[in-house]
Amino acid sequence: MRKVIILSFLFTLFVIESLAQWKPVGNKIKTSWASQLNPANVLPEYPRPIMERSDWKNLNGLWNYAVINKGEYLPAEFEGQILVPFAIESSLSGVGKRINENQELVYQRSFEVPSVWKGNRVLLHFGAVDWKTDVWVNDVKVGSHTGGFTPFSFDITAALSAKGSNQLVVKVWDPTDKGPQPRGKQVGNPEGIWYTPVSGIWQTVWMEPVSGKHIESLRITPDIDRNLLTVKAELNMECSSDLVEVNVYDGNLLVATGKSISTESVEVSMPRNVKLWTPDSPFLYTLKVILKSGGKVVDKVDSYAAMRKYSTRRDADGIVRLELNNEALFQFGPLDQGWWPDGLYTAPTDEALLYDVQKTKDFGFNMIRKHIKVEPARWYTHCDRLGVIVWQDMPSGDRNPQWQNRRYFDGTELKRSTESEAIYRKEWKEIMDCLYSYPCIGTWVPFNEAWGQFKTIEIAEWTKRYDPTRLVNPASGGNHYTCGDMLDLHNYPQPEMYLYDAQRATVLGEYGGIGLVLKDHIWEPNRNWGYVQFNSSKEVTDEYLKYADMLYQLISKGFSAAVYTQTTDVEVEVNGLITYDRKVIKLDEKRMKEINTRICHALKK
Repeated sequence: MRKVIILSFLFTLFVIESLAQWKPVGNKIKTSWASQLNPANVLPEYPRPIMERSDWKNLNGLWNYAVINKGEYLPAEFEGQILVPFAIESSLSGVGKRINENQELVYQRSFEVPSVWKGNRVLLHFGAVDWKTDVWVNDVKVGSHTGGFTPFSFDITAALSAKGSNQLVVKVWDPTDKGPQPRGKQVGNPEGIWYTPVSGIWQTVWMEPVSGKHIESLRITPDIDRNLLTVKAELNMECSSDLVEVNVYDGNLLVATGKSISTESVEVSMPRNVKLWTPDSPFLYTLKVILKSGGKVVDKVDSYAAMRKYSTRRDADGIVRLELNNEALFQFGPLDQGWWPDGLYTAPTDEALLYDVQKTKDFGFNMIRKHIKVEPARWYTHCDRLGVIVWQDMPSGDRNPQWQNRRYFDGTELKRSTESEAIYRKEWKEIMDCLYSYPCIGTWVPFNEAWGQFKTIEIAEWTKRYDPTRLVNPASGGNHYTCGDMLDLHNYPQPEMYLYDAQRATVLGEYGGIGLVLKDHIWEPNRNWGYVQFNSSKEVTDEYLKYADMLYQLISKGFSAAVYTQTTDVEVEVNGLITYDRKVIKLDEKRMKEINTRICHALKK
């Protein structure tokens, strides 16, 4: 017993010493949240609010790491420690090291399974890892995954030790821009609108206990026209004698309930006076989903849902408008890239993650275009709770065809390799699957401009068939084809309507890019740029208002939505409404909010 106490004490001293040695690396600017980061308690919030269980264990923190040549055996020794879930290239990882397509990144840590989990299955979850992941527990291979933007999990029960510590090893290969996989704006040589690579684990790693029969995911579909809420509980094994029960609450008040056998969706008739979700009133119902087998509860999860509808319809003037809940709504918001100077893809804290969404709302916008990146689940929950509509881009990758954005495309479309096309289709489906139940998602965007654009009509039609509850923007600013729900134009710096589609909604998917360099808040001293640049907050605000007024005048002529570039500065781009370190709001917030609110309400009766 004395020996166990001594070993436990020595291990505690080792952990304390390791935590004390961790610190951000590099001399780049950082957010104020970086200084609040506790390496012993990194991103401690429950990582999946759309389907929450009460018992779980966070595996974020300091792990051992090593960089090896691609294809080598797993290392016997490690180079140092890395703070998970921050990418190895980031400051907050404590490493700040680049890897290339001929190398692999290996992580290792030990963990213990709580004794109260005995008799349960244990799931190991990864929020996201870029790009190809292999995982071992106690030298037993438990699974592999490809894709840099979506969550995945493995049942590791069979590999666990009967008692004591377990060893977890994760190996990652990420070719960045040397491979055909979706990568967004990551490149090996960052410049202009292209940014630092993000390799390896970049979202929370966690475990949870589940029963032998359990709920794997929820597919939640509101229908305000029929006043129905449909909940499909995807189970790890289906048995027609099992029962799924869904209870819907308004606060603590039970307002609706429904049941089905496990193979069927649960259709819940909602109250006659149902509360609709809008940006002005983002009401969310609480869901409690229960799985029963043999009359006993074997699993239960907490979730939430919103009653809302995205659609298009021609107005009295013959213009096709975007609608929310069968009413025209001009959707207006910033291009949000979701990058951080200290964490790259990963916000240093949940408070930081919330900040960008909250400021978007404070600025008077009602929408965000999430630009060629997928965020952690909590970001979408923040949008759900605050009432922000999201246009979700598919991260781009591979080669680009000729770009002809000022007319309908009449050339030959790019042909991707069989491997590249398969990767794209797999990852786009996974993104749509993992985000399907979030009320905020209003539009899917398969392509940005002509970046990796291929088989546009086929991809747009498949996207719409797979999820008919959302709108499809086939190629934001890209090569234009008559498919999907909207024609999306890009024009910098001022708004311009150089094309109009009488059969679909016409939107301005990007404009603006007004730059302002603020000393002590820039990524690099000499390479900063915006589409246009000014020298003071007043000048930038005046220019912003000038463009906003131009946009307002174009609404009556046919624009139904617009996206301003952009929420924050990103690396050498200085055209954000906020500096990259989130320490300065560049524009006069009051003046900006007044015109933004006016634009968002332009189509309201």
